[in-house]
Amino acid sequence: MSTTKATPLTNAREVEIKLAVPSAAHARRLLRTQGFNVWKPRVFEANDVFDTPDFRLRNSESLLRVREVKREAILTYKGPPEPGRHKSREELEVDASDPHTLAAILERLGFHRVFRYEKYRTEFRRGKTGTVTLDETPIGVYLELEGPPPWIDRTARLLGFAEEEYITASYARLYLEACARKGCAPTNMVFES
Repeated sequence: MSTTKATPLTNAREVEIKLAVPSAAHARRLLRTQGFNVWKPRVFEANDVFDTPDFRLRNSESLLRVREVKREAILTYKGPPEPGRHKSREELEVDASDPHTLAAILERLGFHRVFRYEKYRTEFRRGKTGTVTLDETPIGVYLELEGPPPWIDRTARLLGFAEEEYITASYARLYLEACARKGCAPTNMVFES
């Protein structure tokens, strides 16, 4: 029997920031004005975060997520972020056809769903270097700039944002902060029915 040796993945990094915007309409006008076009149309995303009962992933600032988009699934692992003004971390993703079976496999392996968050996402591009996503969430509207750090900084300035406005927190962290401000107990970051 032959064995194959796994090779390390290279360039599997996510580098991004978020920027808070007043509304989706404002963000679309701003992006259009600066020459960004829709690359992927608006879709609804349901994201389930999994962890061990002792929160081993959360405690190491890592993430294991199943994202469902149009009945398809994306399994994502994100490693701990590196310090800096941009959020930079290892990101590994694989597509799957059945989000429910994927979740069941993770549960059989000892992981449990610990958080669910929803959003509507539209992806924009201007050139090939990076992507701007417009995320409409239950706690607000955000632009997410993902690409090389120089591109992120140039694009943020082009859109009228200063470095002090960069957000590197996850949506889970932003949700917890929003709950603390409102004085309500956190559950899941989902849209009201």
